[in-house]
Amino acid sequence: MLKGKFEFNTDFFSSLIKPKSPPLIGVDISSSSVKMVELSSSGKGAYRLERYTIEPLPHEAVVDGNIMNLEQVGDSVRRAWKRMGTRIKTLAMAVPSAAVITKKIVLDAGQSEDDMEAQVEAEANQYIPFALEEVDLDFQVLGPDPNSPEQVEVMLAAARKEKVEDRVAVAETVGLKTTVMDIDAFAAQNALELMMAELPDSGRDQTIALVDIGASIMNVNILINNQSVYMREQPFGGLQLSQEIMRAYGMSMEEADAAKRNGNLPDNYQGDVLAPFMDTLGLEVVRALQFFFTSTQYSQVDQLYLSGGTASIPDLAEVVAERTQVNTVIANPFSGMEIPSRIKRAQLLIDSPSLLVSCGLALRRFDA
Repeated sequence: MLKGKFEFNTDFFSSLIKPKSPPLIGVDISSSSVKMVELSSSGKGAYRLERYTIEPLPHEAVVDGNIMNLEQVGDSVRRAWKRMGTRIKTLAMAVPSAAVITKKIVLDAGQSEDDMEAQVEAEANQYIPFALEEVDLDFQVLGPDPNSPEQVEVMLAAARKEKVEDRVAVAETVGLKTTVMDIDAFAAQNALELMMAELPDSGRDQTIALVDIGASIMNVNILINNQSVYMREQPFGGLQLSQEIMRAYGMSMEEADAAKRNGNLPDNYQGDVLAPFMDTLGLEVVRALQFFFTSTQYSQVDQLYLSGGTASIPDLAEVVAERTQVNTVIANPFSGMEIPSRIKRAQLLIDSPSLLVSCGLALRRFDA
């Protein structure tokens, strides 16, 4: 079962044989901010949120998942780590899904690890449009092939080395060490499983949609029994709301972002700017689901989760639910966790939908 266990690094497949990961901070570098989450175990498979932080990034320091200004991103990572007040210096990070090629392949079961590595590398040549020395590779055995018990399904993943190395370099510039490199969609899926556990029968045999609304891209991941059956990106995000604020009130982008976060906007903002944006967002989600229905054999979605910073807009879940006719909630992977008194619960509720990837990365410390 695919649960986001990829660990890209420059030593081919060495991640598969290293010992259990040490304590980690999950670090998500998005287009708008650096998010950090630290978790601990509270016993019996339960978790405790130790600390978290969100540090804004300068505009265009990260564009479409690509680090454009390593120094600026490094400064934001440094500030975030200091605000966390942690001693942990080992990180789990993620590359954007758009920067990764994934392919499900079928191999003979019962192979030694060395033989499987060699066969995966040979198979990769067929699917990767780059020289193998230009990419970091990893794979995960998903389980027996349902059509042939003597074979196993394997997920191959490949990322351009520079995408991985840029994030490793950001950590190194501030004295931190990246020990896990995942894929953002799989990290989010890792955290989603915590929320699905609260559904009837833990969401078994239900069609679950996770819609992540980023700064400029909306990512849709649809899962059945914890396995992704459909992914799609659409060019829509919270940046459009900032642009509408700029146009309506003559603000700069920085002023619009600050006003959006602080709620310091004129009385007509709700009706003239925010409501039309929310309605458009609802229509974009409807459009994404229609693509899913027309390109697969599925005809319904049972549960929809909204994540990303834009998902914290009040009443957004209700607007999307009305448009899609699907039960919709705002993602909160911490709802079943122990929360220390030093963390403000009201603020955590606002921040939670933007912390899905960093939470999923932080969970990697508990991998066997």
